[in-house]
Amino acid sequence: MAKLILTQEVAGLGASGDVVEVKNGYARNYLLPRGVATVWSKGGEKQVESMQNARAARAVANLEDAQALAAKLQGATVKLERTAGEGGRLFGAVQAADVAEAVEAAGLGSIDKRTVTLPAHIKSVGTHQAHVRLHEDVVAVIDLQVVAAKASKK
Repeated sequence: MAKLILTQEVAGLGASGDVVEVKNGYARNYLLPRGVATVWSKGGEKQVESMQNARAARAVANLEDAQALAAKLQGATVKLERTAGEGGRLFGAVQAADVAEAVEAAGLGSIDKRTVTLPAHIKSVGTHQAHVRLHEDVVAVIDLQVVAAKASKK
């Protein structure tokens, strides 16, 4: 078993600053190469503390604020324009950062891209859903309407 410090949130494992024990292969082949974890050391206690403080600062201040923002986001439809080819297939996939920018552009509030979870790769036009974890106990579901961007004429 490998003891690691998470530097980013990993679904089903923990959040930034958490100390976790995982199997060696999972640490070596997935977590460490992607930069979402560092090897735990005795000197890492200060690092853990600073990550937890940063996570607390980024988190929505309290549960009431998170619930109010979730009520605003829940069921909201956000429109994303992307370049698409024949049959509605996108050139590239929609990322969590794209969703966060679209939510802010729609005037629904500001969310951190790290709180957005896309259930599957969005590579086609149509209606999709994204989950936003605003607080440990509050998750909002946003409907995404991905449309093909109009081609510019030269």
